Amino acid sequence: MEIIVELNGKKKVTGRFGGYEVVTDQPSADGGDGSAPAPFEIFLASLATCAGFFVQSFCQTRGIPTEGISLIQRSERDENTHLVSLIQIEIRLPASFPEKYRTSVVAAANQCSVKKHLQNPPKMEVVAKVV
Repeated sequence: MEIIVELNGKKKVTGRFGGYEVVTDQPSADGGDGSAPAPFEIFLASLATCAGFFVQSFCQTRGIPTEGISLIQRSERDENTHLVSLIQIEIRLPASFPEKYRTSVVAAANQCSVKKHLQNPPKMEVVAKVV
């Protein structure tokens, strides 16, 4: 996969890939306009939405209605490093959700490929080329 990134002035950056466009900005407190999510917010959102995809697929495969199901992701930062030290995803299920699947739906959310990449991170390289 190739992503083309454009620097759009001030703190705005846009990534284009596969016919899509992801626009990012920084909060006004960090010199941006706050006009779009920051890249790290998109990263965190990718974890939550990936888990949501797996929960939805789990339910659809078993004919379980998805109405009333939601996920809430919360994160905590380490005071010293300022890095995220805990990410928790809470799956909220309606009372009608079959009890026999409550443990399994958590296992389904844990199949998220974004999470798996964090657990086994790829090698990363940054290079500069004069063109």
